Amino acid sequence: DKDNGSQKVQSLGSGFVIDAEQGIVVTNNHVIADADDIEVNFSDGVTLKATLVGTDTKTDVAVLKVDPKGHKLTAVKFGDSTKMRVGDWVMAIGNPFGLGGTVTVGIVSARNRDINSGPYDDFIQTDAAI
Repeated sequence: DKDNGSQKVQSLGSGFVIDAEQGIVVTNNHVIADADDIEVNFSDGVTLKATLVGTDTKTDVAVLKVDPKGHKLTAVKFGDSTKMRVGDWVMAIGNPFGLGGTVTVGIVSARNRDINSGPYDDFIQTDAAI
């Protein structure tokens, strides 16, 4: 705004739908931190306004809700991480610097990583860069 000297800041990131019927989306907390308005852009070109359900700053996770009425959302299918082994191939899909649809591959570097973040001490480490 030229009159009061304030600036509009935009943040970009990636996320995934975990509940298509309820419109629940997971993203990174740093992507939506301090946001006044949140919009989710889907791969089919649909953009929906989102509300913040909750965040966890220790793990950098945020949960959002969109109204899916009239839109077909697809939720991710979770696998069984107990079957994952060090050396298994992994894929990362993200939006670095606003470059949507970036896909990289790598391997599982380690399991059961502890980053001293409280009760969340069972992380999977990968070398797939985003």
